[in-house]
Formats: sequence, C-alpha cells, structure tokens
Amino acid sequence: MTDPEDITGWLRMDARLTTSGQPTEAGLGALAALGVETVINLGLHSHERALPDEAASLAALGIRYVHIPVLFDAPQEADFERFCAAMAAAQGQVLHVHCIMNMRVTAFLYRYHRDVLRQGAEEARAMMARIWQPKGVWAAFIGAPG
Repeated sequence: MTDPEDITGWLRMDARLTTSGQPTEAGLGALAALGVETVINLGLHSHERALPDEAASLAALGIRYVHIPVLFDAPQEADFERFCAAMAAAQGQVLHVHCIMNMRVTAFLYRYHRDVLRQGAEEARAMMARIWQPKGVWAAFIGAPG
C-alpha cells in the first residue's frame, strides 16, 4: 500500500515512522493497512477535528493508542518527557504520531532526534520546515530563535 497522503500534513520520517495532522476514520484504516502498531496523539480530544473516540476506533483495528494532550499555546517539558517514554515503549514498532495539523508532532520529533537520539537534527528540521517554522513558545520549546 502507498502512503495515504490525503491525510492532512502527512509526512514519512522513515520506514517505521510516519506523522500527520488528525486522521479521519478512513485515515485510521489506512494506517492499519500500512501495518501501524502504535499511534501517539499529541492533539486535544476537545478540538473540533478530533475523532469522537479515536482510542476505540484504533483498538478495533488492533492498534495501540497513546494520548499525550499538548496545549498548543503552552507545550511543557513534562509533555516531552511523556513523549520520549512513549517513543521508547514503541521502539521497533511501526509508529504513527499525529496532532491536529502536524505542528506539535514535528516540533517534538525535531527535539527527539536532536536531544534523545543525537542524530539527524538537520533532517528532522527539514521535515518540520515542510509543515511550519515555529515561533514564540514553540521556538523556545525546541530551543531555536524566534
């Protein structure tokens, strides 16, 4: 199966890691067809684009669900720590990480590649730049000017 590029903000980081904005129910099915084993969601369930019960939808597809709600106007170090723990728990799995527009995710993955994996920060920054250029609290969160 080819990547479901009709999912908002779709990006493939590597063979086992993809990211996006909020998938639809059909998009979740496309993730299952790709062999995704775990989905990490950094978006808020209260957002108008959020699915009514993403956890149940993914469970029905046999996909593990991790929810780390990150306030867009106030990302926290504790959020990043939870994200790092979720990434470690999913090591070796086919993984999809999403939020609403793929902005939170690309910022988190930039930091993860730079600070945790100590590799590929340039590639992660290039992926993030395909979605956005963080400013304000997000520039501070990733440790960049802005």
